[in-house]
Amino acid sequence: EMAKAVCEGVKSVAGGEVTFKKAAEAGANDLLGCDAVGLGSLTCFGYMAGGLKDFFERIMKDTMGKVEGKPYVAFGSTGRGGKEGIESINKICSSYKMKQVGEGVVATRKPTTEVLAECRELGKKLATAKV
Repeated sequence: EMAKAVCEGVKSVAGGEVTFKKAAEAGANDLLGCDAVGLGSLTCFGYMAGGLKDFFERIMKDTMGKVEGKPYVAFGSTGRGGKEGIESINKICSSYKMKQVGEGVVATRKPTTEVLAECRELGKKLATAKV
């Protein structure tokens, strides 16, 4: 739901286009070929989900040093509250020297209407971000 809301926010901006992929389906060319990226994950054991971590590890060799300044946003859900999942995304994106363009959005369990509205705003920020 949160990812769809971020996509809606991107699409609401003139010229905003979205390619939606699960981490397992995405590769280096997806990151290299986009203008900006939204990264979402649930929090597992105080960290991003393994699928997203695997994505970062699979693409590292082909993308490190090639995505510096690329705008990104992070969002996610957690069962107990806290931002550990998106903080771990931010740490990896920092290693890639990507540019965070909006404060991460976190939902505790199921996202509320308010959280989904925040995700749409996050999508708008992503769509209007400049490299």
